[in-house]
Amino acid sequence: MSEAVVVAIAEGIATVSLNRPEVMNALDAAAMFALRAITERLQHDSNVRVIVLRGEGAAFCAGGDVALFHNGIDALPDTVVRIGREMHCALLALRRSPKPVIAVVHGVVAGAGFSLLCAADLAIAAADTRFTLAYAGIGASPDGGSSHFLPRLVGYKRAMQFALLPDMFDAATAMAYGVVNWIAPAADLAADAQRLVRRLANGPTLAYAEAKQLMNDSLGTSIETQMEHELAAFARCARTADLREGVAAFVEKRKPVFRGQ
Repeated sequence: MSEAVVVAIAEGIATVSLNRPEVMNALDAAAMFALRAITERLQHDSNVRVIVLRGEGAAFCAGGDVALFHNGIDALPDTVVRIGREMHCALLALRRSPKPVIAVVHGVVAGAGFSLLCAADLAIAAADTRFTLAYAGIGASPDGGSSHFLPRLVGYKRAMQFALLPDMFDAATAMAYGVVNWIAPAADLAADAQRLVRRLANGPTLAYAEAKQLMNDSLGTSIETQMEHELAAFARCARTADLREGVAAFVEKRKPVFRGQ
């Protein structure tokens, strides 16, 4: 039996692939446990500069494995809490990771897959991708942090629309709502994503980490506190070799070479 989630690391890029293509990468318990273990390891791996989320086969992720829900329906309340916490820990690891997290999505993005997309820092989608929050379709409320992320991404009323009326929408709509950053033709998705990922991996990753922390903190701080956080973060950047290189390159009118130091 193949692993439910696999990871490959090369040149500072960690690619995490959901690997249950026979069920459109629907997440079962094994996948959620594996996703937590992998993301928590990558969060603290100093050799990783960017994390990529993707799915094998015809879809990014069709959500939770509803067939397994059906088979264990009587135990489902306890199962949801037990395995849901594994997924939540995985999503927290991605959000707390100092590295940029990029979702590269195609096919279908639904339910827990939609929540995983929302937890990423950036997203690029194939033009024919279809999206739905999905949970209400089986009589469930959202999880995976989607009720936290979506109001901040798309606004309260749009988030409620997704939650109450889980209709499919297309990639152009997802980009207009701010759910994804870029759209690529399906045939070009891998190449376009690789260019983006490599650009990030070659960037000032310590500064990226500071920016990510600032953006996350801003959701719950006053403007006065946030400004102080900004000054402290900039001061930490000012101590790095990358900032020295960036300043020198700007003055010398050349492209900087950042090393994440």
